[in-house]
Amino acid sequence: MKAHACLSIVAVALVMSLIPRTAHAQDAAVANPDTVSVKLDNASVRVLESVLNPKQQEQVHSHPACVIYVISGGKIRNHMTNGESAESELTTGATLYRGPITHWTENIGTSPIHLIVVELKDRK
Repeated sequence: MKAHACLSIVAVALVMSLIPRTAHAQDAAVANPDTVSVKLDNASVRVLESVLNPKQQEQVHSHPACVIYVISGGKIRNHMTNGESAESELTTGATLYRGPITHWTENIGTSPIHLIVVELKDRK
């Protein structure tokens, strides 16, 4: 292979590595260490605690199917990786089920949002 052809391949590879990619599945606690902590991780479930202060936003991350308990609610905007977003109110004391998701959330309210997220693991 000629030298200029090798350089062209290297240049293309370098440029491609700099182009933003579609969001890949990211662990919520790894992507958001300031807002999410792991409380329990076993063969059946992983339990996360999340606190999102007003005007704070998360990085893109993924969850498997999960159950969410709202310790302290508030107003959020959920952003999906396809560009869609939706606003909703999380009610204190509510328990919610959510299917697998890749997203990021921002607190658009005036009070901290405090959640317990129980991620369900596939038990085949």
